[in-house]
Amino acid sequence: MTEESTPSPPSTARRRAPVGLLVGLGVIVALVGGLLFLRAGGESTDDAFVDGRSASVAPKVAGWIKVLSVNDNQQVRAGELLMAIDARDFEVARDAAAATLASDQAQLASARASLALAEATYRNNVTSADAALKEAQAAAVKADADLRRQQRVDARATSEQNLDAAVQAATTTTAQVADSRAKLAVARAGRESVAVARATVSPLESVVQGAEAALRQAVLNLSYTEIRAPYDGRVTKRAVEVGSYVQVGQSVLSLVSPEVWITANFKESQLDHIAPGAPVRVRVDAHPGLRLTGKVDSIQYGTGGRFSAFPPENATGNFVKIVQRVPVKIVIDDRERVLDQGLPLGLSVVPTVGR
Repeated sequence: MTEESTPSPPSTARRRAPVGLLVGLGVIVALVGGLLFLRAGGESTDDAFVDGRSASVAPKVAGWIKVLSVNDNQQVRAGELLMAIDARDFEVARDAAAATLASDQAQLASARASLALAEATYRNNVTSADAALKEAQAAAVKADADLRRQQRVDARATSEQNLDAAVQAATTTTAQVADSRAKLAVARAGRESVAVARATVSPLESVVQGAEAALRQAVLNLSYTEIRAPYDGRVTKRAVEVGSYVQVGQSVLSLVSPEVWITANFKESQLDHIAPGAPVRVRVDAHPGLRLTGKVDSIQYGTGGRFSAFPPENATGNFVKIVQRVPVKIVIDDRERVLDQGLPLGLSVVPTVGR
């Protein structure tokens, strides 16, 4: 009787050979992938967008929109007229302020003329009175001397009439001196009228200064009726039409500057490989064929959460660690290409920092 032969089990070496081959291939693939990653280099994030400067344009005076010179998304230059408010009320206010200023200036001129006249009159009166006093004093001195001579001379060498005349002259000149002194005092009292005239001029000068300020404000308000572009840019979010009534500070449109950059929010664990000046490659989601290059400009000195409206408060009993993100500003090399492409603010991009 012949025994049936049974197949022998495969050897351990033959079973392990395919497993070892697969492990080896896996290691090779991992090494190649790592080399490719290192060659491609850097840190990447999809939490990034096109950023730039935009200004909300608002009127400084209220009124009806009379002229609208721009359309949505129109390119404008600095100083170009965007819209104009009906200026008739402001022209009337300017003219009224100018008339008030002219009237106040006339009153001030009249008050200054009165002051000049009072000062001149005062000086002339004082000078004249002083001169008259000195003349009277000189005459009194001479009359006194003549009287003393008449009194010392021998009675046979003069007459009673000469002596009476000398006494009369001395008395008259003494009275003239007293009168001149009184007139000089009256003339000097004229300084009070000068002070009154000067006191009238001072408040009128303040009134004129106020009227000048009011006129300047009226002229400024009139200029504010023309709303012009503060810089080169593109009109967005236009919210008015001809005939609309606008209030002071009301946003009528936004102006986006042509200067744009990338704001990328990298995880804090990625910052070790990111530094200012590092090269960056940028892929734009809206334009898959567009490839941009740039460099890291700066890293914000604080996480995004730290500057949010409600920053996190970690000093609590229950703490869960959350990976923070830090905004990184990336400037684009080919600025003209970006302008030609017209990248709106907020577009999603994927920057990769590295070689």
